[in-house]
Amino acid sequence: MPKIERLHVFYHDRKVGTMMQYQKHLAAFEYDHEWLADGFPVSPFSLPLEKKVFLPKIDPFEGLFGVFADSLPDGWGRLLVDRLMLRNQINPHEIGSLDRLSIVGSSGMGALTYEPDTHLDSEQSQMDLDQIAAECSRILRTDYSENLDELFRLGGSSGGARPKILTDIDGEDWIIKFPSSVDRGQIGRQEYDYSLCAKECGIKMEETRLFPSRLCDGYFGTKRFDRKHQQGKRVERIHMISVSALLETSHRIPNLDYDILMKLTLELTKDFEEVEKLYRLMCFNVFAHNRDDHSKNFSYLYLEEEDRFVLSPAYDLTYSYSLGGEHATTVHGNGANPGMDDVLAVADTIGIDRRKAKHIAENIHECVNERLSIYLRNPS
Repeated sequence: MPKIERLHVFYHDRKVGTMMQYQKHLAAFEYDHEWLADGFPVSPFSLPLEKKVFLPKIDPFEGLFGVFADSLPDGWGRLLVDRLMLRNQINPHEIGSLDRLSIVGSSGMGALTYEPDTHLDSEQSQMDLDQIAAECSRILRTDYSENLDELFRLGGSSGGARPKILTDIDGEDWIIKFPSSVDRGQIGRQEYDYSLCAKECGIKMEETRLFPSRLCDGYFGTKRFDRKHQQGKRVERIHMISVSALLETSHRIPNLDYDILMKLTLELTKDFEEVEKLYRLMCFNVFAHNRDDHSKNFSYLYLEEEDRFVLSPAYDLTYSYSLGGEHATTVHGNGANPGMDDVLAVADTIGIDRRKAKHIAENIHECVNERLSIYLRNPS
């Protein structure tokens, strides 16, 4: 595999800019002059629209700016890429960040694509969901899977720890998840129930389904919010950026608080309705014990027609823990046992009307206790 030292970044076939290898481990970035004329900042705080060469730090994204690191698979997707590299006699530890983005090419999440596009040799086969789940389990337990090609084709560009595939359902782009090595058998049913409850709490989510299985309660699936299908038109890719990328911080380090997240949302979106959407999500996370609320589990979408960023639909909502059993994102400083007083303190700090905030929080608390009590009483 030839070493990539220069990589071009595109958005909807328009050149955004170029990344260049600098001092071996850094990927410097410069906007294209035409993009500077009428484009938008792909990462508003780190990469404002300026004619200059931007230099990232080596950490936390191995010499990349966060917005480009968002395009890379992590967790399950990175495992598949590395296994396929080894099978193609490529040492994953000798592959740099630009090489990995070149492998992503046009298959990544969000709207950014990369050229040159490097393809890893893989073959296509057909498996049903139960077969895919079995192969996912096998590859997590061992170094071998005879269906590695198909797993890579379906999930090699995905993020997150749990095995998943990116697939077409009725002409729409979907993500379907499978249990990890530490998940309970009903994890698919649980995430589906959580999604229904969240929607009932007024939290915006994409369409979700529980896909049937002969082996378990079912597999959770959700329509992708970074793809938009328009009748009679091609699929539109939507630019997205995680909080981790915006703040250039690793999601593996619990250094975020909802007070900061509220201010970030207001600064980026300039819209208090987006802040109230985040407040609802925070309340749900607290009362439904979704403690894996790290900085990659919050994202923003760029709406090209309106030239603005908005909070993305919610995702990855389950009964979960983070480091030490606490929330990855603290609630007004409290990560261990946040409750009503803490969420209201966050509302006060950002300026949400106290009575409105209390009404929202109490309704979500009541809904969660009614709809998700089976998981809250018996988490194991």
